[in-house]
Order: sequence, then structure tokens, then C-alpha cells
Amino acid sequence: MTASPIAAATVNFNPETRLFIDGQLRDASTGRTADNINPATEEVLGIAADAGAEDMDAAIAAARHAFDSTDWSTNREFRQHCLMQLHEALQQEKEEMRAELVAEAGAPLGMTYIAQLDWPLADAIRWPAEHISEFAWERQLGEDAKMGVPYNRMVVKEAMGVVGAITPWNFPVEIVANKVGQILATGNTMVLKPAIETPWSVLRWGRIIAEKTDIPPGVVNIVTAADNNVAQRLLTDPRIDMISFTGSTAVGELIQQLTAPTMKRNLLELGGKSVYLLLDDVDLAATVPGCIGALMHSGQGCALTTRMLVPRKYYDEAVEIATATFGGVPVGDPADPANFCGPLVSAKQRDRVLGYIQVAKEQGARVTVGGGAPAGLDRGFFVAPTVLADVRPDHRVFQEEIFGPVITITPYDGGDDGAVEMANNSTYGLAGTVLGSYERAMAVARRIRTGSVNVNGGIFYAADAPFGGYKMSGIGRQNGVEGFEQHLQTKVIAYTTD
Repeated sequence: MTASPIAAATVNFNPETRLFIDGQLRDASTGRTADNINPATEEVLGIAADAGAEDMDAAIAAARHAFDSTDWSTNREFRQHCLMQLHEALQQEKEEMRAELVAEAGAPLGMTYIAQLDWPLADAIRWPAEHISEFAWERQLGEDAKMGVPYNRMVVKEAMGVVGAITPWNFPVEIVANKVGQILATGNTMVLKPAIETPWSVLRWGRIIAEKTDIPPGVVNIVTAADNNVAQRLLTDPRIDMISFTGSTAVGELIQQLTAPTMKRNLLELGGKSVYLLLDDVDLAATVPGCIGALMHSGQGCALTTRMLVPRKYYDEAVEIATATFGGVPVGDPADPANFCGPLVSAKQRDRVLGYIQVAKEQGARVTVGGGAPAGLDRGFFVAPTVLADVRPDHRVFQEEIFGPVITITPYDGGDDGAVEMANNSTYGLAGTVLGSYERAMAVARRIRTGSVNVNGGIFYAADAPFGGYKMSGIGRQNGVEGFEQHLQTKVIAYTTD
């Protein structure tokens, strides 16, 4: 690992700091603001509006009114027009968004050219907008005559209503884009509550919608708030029909409880402990270094493969290669394109990760590289890329999501059956990677209980690919045709033509 000191900030930002409610950009009704902290320097970048209960209630009322009193839910051609306007407008502000992501999320610059920014901006809005024209909004069933009178039947797909979207800080543009695209394309209105740690990357959307699209007032509302009680109003308010949440499993469980009295539909994309699984016919030198993917955005990603499983006969060599790989990763200023690893988002997150490393050591795991703050970085929320060897399935770091630049390595016995058994030894089931000869790797991938699997270098990610998990990794799917339908109600109409 190499670390370099953080240079003084040179970017002049033009952020949007206001809420977006009922078509208007406005400050919080209380006048409160929250500091936006640069996690690489611990310095204040600026402020963002910190909403209160009154602001959230106004946003919910605006979304409800827009759904109930306009033709947004039924005018598919107009929705498509508005979404394509939004898609084009986002492309025009891509570089400003890139700079904000690096500064407030600590996203390494190189990551913004893939999943942090460029990949979602390419298709997260465009694909669902185009799918409006392709989707079967109505279909005819066969004729029936159960009471002796013939009649026809049809299935109709309709918008769910008002969707409350709650998004995290790790991939703010990517996650918001994939929620906004599908929620709006299916005819819903929405209240978006993004994480207060990365407010600018999302509040900018309000200004873009207001100034560069024909999206009617109230269809999209954006409310940043530091108080979790403000967000919880989305979960209990009967005017909200659905919750779309990306975040931790613990919060997902709370959402299930709080939404039960109003029977809201929940789309929950939650935690993961995904495997990087090597079969016994792989080339170790060619495949083990791919474990560096666990360090994307310093390990702050739910689908990252942070649990390496290797055949026992290759274990020592795999640990050696992984240790050398992680030890050579450059860490430091996320604005420097030479750095692969940046900071964690906050002091709280840094301390959480360091705490897990300590627990791992107490339970018998071995730190082969990293394990603490990088030398030479005396400010910022950094943790050095860390390899934990000798990790057993009963260790907490094998089972629990660390959400930092840490990978565990565990040997397995029993060939492919043993690999599958250990891969499935998890309460999570979000994603995974399998490496081996094609037919064996594909067979193993089909047996792993996860929502997505990459085999031998394939990448599942795209707006047309449904994403979500098995078990404690969530409920439902976002993106793709399956995600599109997730945001719709189904109605059957039986009728005669007389």
C-alpha cells in the first residue's frame, strides 16, 4: 500500500443546497442547515438544508396531490418526454456531479467513470423511459361465461401511487438514478429522502428538474434531513403507497415493522456478504488479484465480494497473492486518479470498520496487511486495505457486513459441493463471483442463493438487469422488467360489450 498526503481543495463548487418541494427550491422551514463534510480532509465543504417534519409533510402532500389530480400516472407519452429531458439534462451536468461525488462521498475519481456516475447516467433514466413504449400495460385474457353470459376479461397495470424513496450515502447518484427512473416511468410520484452525508449529489436533481424538464410540480420532491424521525414519516403516513429503500438490513427490518399498519409495498435492497469463489481448476495468479474489486469505494458497497473462498490446497498461495495485491493498492486523495482507495464516508464508519478488524483478531483471524489507518495520512477517515486470513464461518467477520476495505479469506474442502455449501453459509444473498472452468462455474453459480452472480469476468450491472437479494439481502428487485413491474399494481377487469 502507498499513501499520499491530501492536497488542498482547488474545486469551486456550485452546489444546490435547497429542498425541492412541489416544484419549488426552498430552504428548510426551520432555517436549519447541516454541514457537508469532506471525508478525505474532515473539512466543511458547505451546507445543505436540514428539513423538519413540516417540510416532509409538505412533500408528501405535494406528491399525493400530483398523483391524484394530474394525468401523470396515465399519460405515458408525456412521462417518456419528461424522462428523456431529465436524461439529457443530467449528461450536461455530469462533470459538476463528478466533482461533488469525489468531494462529499470520498469516491475515488476512477470509480466515477464506472458505477459511481457514468454507468448509471448512461441508462438509469433512459432505459425505463424507453421501456414505457415496450411494456404490456394491458393484456386480454380468454373469454369466459361462468353464469351463462359471455364476457371478456383484461389485465391492466397501473401506477402504485406515491413512493417514498430512501437512499444511502455510498453510491448517491447511482442509487437515486435507478430509483427515479423506474418510479417515474411507471407513473408514480415520489418523495425522495437522501442521506444527509452526501446531500449535494442529490439536491442537484431538484434544480435540474425545476429548470430543465417539464416534470409537473409535486411529481418529484427531495427532502434532506439529519433527523431519522423525519424520514420515518414516510413509513407511517397513509398517503404513501410504497417504500423503496436501499441500505442496511437492520433498517430494512424496521421499515417492515413501521409500514405494516398501512400495508405499504416495500422494495428493500439491503446488505450483503458476497463471495469471491475460486474453484479448484483456476489459475491463481490470474484470478486472485481480482479480489481488489472488494476495495471499490473503499469497500462501501453492498454487492462487493468481500468473502474469498479458496480450495484448501491453494489456501496459502491465495493468501500470499491477496496480501501482495492489497498491499500494493494506492490510498489517499480521491481526487488523485492514481489512488484506487479513498476515505470512508465518516468517522463513525471508520470506527465501525476498525472495530470489526479488532473483533476478527480477537476471534483468531490473522491480519496479513493493513489493519489500521494508513501511514502518512494524518487526516481524513481512512482505513488501509486489509486482508483477514484464517477466518472461519463462525467468525463475525465471515457472517456480518463490514462495509470497509476489508476482505476475509477462508479455505474450503469437498470440491464444488463444499464450495457451494460454504458460499451459502450466510444470512445474506445479494451477489457473488465464481471463477473456474465455464461449465463448472456456471453450475456452481446456479446453486448459490444470491440475486446476482458474475462468472469469469461477467458483470451483471445495468438498468435492464434486475438487482436485489435472497434471504436477509432484501425483498423485490430494482431495475429491469422485474423492477418495472415492482412499481405497478395489477387490476383485472371483466366486461361485456353489450
